[in-house]
Amino acid sequence: MTKMIILLVILVIVTAVFVFKVLSRKKSYPPQSIVIDPLKITIQDIDRMEDGTGFVEYLYRLFLAMGYSDAYKTRGGRDFGSDLVFTDGEGVRNVVQAKCYSYPVGLGAVQEIYSSMRYYRAKKSMVISSNQYTSACEELASYNAVRLHSRSDLIEIINLFKSGQIDKAKDILESEPRIILQSWDNKVIKKDFKVEKRWVAKK
Repeated sequence: MTKMIILLVILVIVTAVFVFKVLSRKKSYPPQSIVIDPLKITIQDIDRMEDGTGFVEYLYRLFLAMGYSDAYKTRGGRDFGSDLVFTDGEGVRNVVQAKCYSYPVGLGAVQEIYSSMRYYRAKKSMVISSNQYTSACEELASYNAVRLHSRSDLIEIINLFKSGQIDKAKDILESEPRIILQSWDNKVIKKDFKVEKRWVAKK
């Protein structure tokens, strides 16, 4: 009888520990059963996304809502460096890498997205991040004409989209990259005229 009670107590303890671990496990955001609505997602929601899949899904749905009807997500593990592909307002195909990081994005993002352009037959490439970029990443992007959208760009795109100013949001998304035209011996910077127009309009 005593052995039965001991076994029963052990069984209860093991079950309780298992249930506690399951309940205390941090759930990924957002749950797979919930459809991401770009009108409801905030930058804080993006910060809570534990992996890149939720961020890619958000950007995909945001692009569709902004009128990029041909936007599509690439194939997970065999994406060849690109998460999304879409055609911009000038009819040019773009490849996009999404980086939902809590730290600055390194130059690997530029290397991957730039090398994926030929595979997807794209002429433009960009990285969209929920954070900032390292100086090495920014420099490499400038040499290769890769557009880097930082956290501030993302917040502005989100706010403009939610306020119904979709054309302005698209102007930011499709803006020209900062480009270094000459060799590293004599750097010449090509200005981002669309960004400058936005700053002039704000003043």
